[in-house]
Amino acid sequence: MAIKILIVDDEISILESLAEILQSAGYEVSTATSGGEAISKAKQITPQVLLSDVLMPNMNGFELALQIKDKFPGCHLLLFSGQASTAQLAQQAIQSFNNKGYRFELLPKPLHPDALLKKIRQSLTNVI
Repeated sequence: MAIKILIVDDEISILESLAEILQSAGYEVSTATSGGEAISKAKQITPQVLLSDVLMPNMNGFELALQIKDKFPGCHLLLFSGQASTAQLAQQAIQSFNNKGYRFELLPKPLHPDALLKKIRQSLTNVI
């Protein structure tokens, strides 16, 4: 049975590129363009990995990740951001969440396919 990954990004081109990379690596991929849509899809598929952009309208990647983790405790959380100004704040937020028992990792955007696949494999073996 293939690992189920839910990818969330409000930029369709990035969403489609990530989906293609992960599908070609043998993962079962579902996509969403918003936090609300992602929560609905997660209820249908029970993802093992959430890969989400940080900056999205209405619900950011942190809020989404917390909701997904609360509903699906076994789901591994990988967030990504291309905004340099967001990266520092995001790292601080991730450290705060990690201190509370949530496990996040922030990946830089753009994501190199090999690095992305490696991070997903690491997250699935709890070696982040």
